Amino acid sequence: MTTSPGPREVFLRLVHGVCEGRWDELPELYAERTHVTHPFHPLGAPALRSRDEVREHFAAGSTASFDRRPVNIRVHETADPEVIVAEFEYRSTAAGTGEPAAVPCVFVLRVRDGEIVESRDYIDHVASARARGRLPELLSSLAAR
Repeated sequence: MTTSPGPREVFLRLVHGVCEGRWDELPELYAERTHVTHPFHPLGAPALRSRDEVREHFAAGSTASFDRRPVNIRVHETADPEVIVAEFEYRSTAAGTGEPAAVPCVFVLRVRDGEIVESRDYIDHVASARARGRLPELLSSLAAR
């Protein structure tokens, strides 16, 4: 009998996969029908509702090349065995400045049969843009609204 990976293991595969640039593998962590939101996205990113939309999302991120690693990982289990709350930071060296950068995150994941069926990804998008050297672009987009 094969056991599906639980929420903690799927989450760890996700954050390490992002940091290791495994863009082609990451969509397979998600169910065919999923619901992924970024509630704090300053430009109001639409929900991702399918594995194909998740694949497109990660393909867009694959063009960013900078080293990062997940640190300070704390995974909290909930009364619902499918749901975890994961706190962590992506640490890197900021593009352009060489300064240390930290991007705080909290993910609330629902994992069923080893696949993410729902995720709310609370990310400090300003810190993320700064770390990737894209803060001026983000500020310009916000000013244009």
